[in-house]
Amino acid sequence: MADFSVAAKPVARPQNPNFSSGPCAKRPGYTLEALAGAALGRSHRAKEPKAKLAEVISRSAGILGMPEGWRLGIVPGSDTGAIEMAMWSMLGARAVDVLAHESFSEAWATDVIKQLKLEDARVLSADYGWLPDVSAIDFSHDVVLAWNGTTSGVCFPGGDFIAAEREGLVFADATSAAFAMDLPWDRLDVVTWSWQKVLGGEAGHGMLALSPRAVARLLSYKPAWPLPKIFRLTSGGKLSEGIFAGETINTPSMLCVEDALDGLRWAEGIGGLAGLMARARANLAAVAGWVEHNPRVAFLAERAETRSPTSICLVMTAPWFARLDAAGQAKAAKEVSALLEREKVALDVAAYRDAPPGLRIWGGATVETSDILALLPWIDYAIDTVSADF
Repeated sequence: MADFSVAAKPVARPQNPNFSSGPCAKRPGYTLEALAGAALGRSHRAKEPKAKLAEVISRSAGILGMPEGWRLGIVPGSDTGAIEMAMWSMLGARAVDVLAHESFSEAWATDVIKQLKLEDARVLSADYGWLPDVSAIDFSHDVVLAWNGTTSGVCFPGGDFIAAEREGLVFADATSAAFAMDLPWDRLDVVTWSWQKVLGGEAGHGMLALSPRAVARLLSYKPAWPLPKIFRLTSGGKLSEGIFAGETINTPSMLCVEDALDGLRWAEGIGGLAGLMARARANLAAVAGWVEHNPRVAFLAERAETRSPTSICLVMTAPWFARLDAAGQAKAAKEVSALLEREKVALDVAAYRDAPPGLRIWGGATVETSDILALLPWIDYAIDTVSADF
C-alpha cells in the first residue's frame, strides 16, 4: 500500500493524450486539411515539388537562426540517417571523442568503435541522468554528442564547454533539441535532426546542417571505407550542392513535406524559435512544480540545469516502489504507463526500453501546458493504484 495520502481518480483529462517522444504530438488545431496543397503524384524533381523541398530548408534555417555560410539539406533515414551520413563521410580524419550518456549516443559510440573501427577513438560515458565529464574532451579531436538525450531527459545547458578555437569538428545529434533549445551554432559543425520531434512532423526524413568547416572536411578528406550512394555528399571532388537546394538523394514523401511546411508555418506564427522555446520551457516548469513536493516521482536528471524541456524523464520514488527489486520496478513502471493508456490520458509514456524504469513525457512545443497540467494528477492516481499490486 502507499505510504502517503492516496490520490483520488481525477475528473479532468488532457484534451490531447499524445505525449509520445517520437513521432510527437501534432501542433494545436492540426487537421488533415493542412495537407490539401501537397504535390501528390508529382516527381520530386519537378519545379513545384522541388520548390516545396527548398522551402522546408529555407524556413527551417530561418527559424533556427542558422548562420550565414551554413548549408542545410534534407536527407533519408530521419535523424539516424543524417548523423550516420555525417559520421561515415567525415570521421577518420583525426582522433574522435564520443560522448555517450543514453541509448542513441551509445549507438553512435558503437558505430565509431565497432563499425567504422576507428582505432584512435575514445568513448566518454555517463550513466542515464548525467552528462559525461566535458572537461575530459580533447577538442583537437572530432567530437560526437547528442545535444539532448531523448531517452534520458538530459541536455547540455549551453555550449561554453566547446572550445571556440578547435581543431576538430563537433557533430551534434540535435533531434529532440532543434526548435526547442538555443543551439550554439558557433560551437558546432554538424547538426542533425528529424521532422517528427519538436514540430510534430512525420517520420522518415532527416535534416543535415553543415558549417563551412564541415564542408571543408568533406572536400579535403576521403574516408578509407566505401560509401553507399545514400551517404554520398560529394561528387567528383565537389560538394553535391543540389542536396542543399531541395534535390534529395532518394524519393521523399511529398505528403510529409507538406506536413513539415505546415509545422514550420505554425512555428513562425507563434513567434519562431523564441515562441517554440517558451512553450517547451513552460511544459518543463509545469512538471517541475509538480515534482518538487511529490514523494512519488523525481527527475531522472538530478541537476536542474541539465533537464530537458522536451523529453521529460521521470523515475518513481514512492517508498513502495523503492522497496522492489529491479524486475519488480520494471513491471510496476509498465503497469503505471499501461493504466494511463487504458484511461486514454497519456499514450506512449513508458520510459525507453534501455532507460531506468519510469515515465517519459514529451514536452515539446506542440504540447499544450494545459494538457501537461491535466495529466499530472493522473500520474499520482496511477502510481497509487498500481501500488496495491505490489
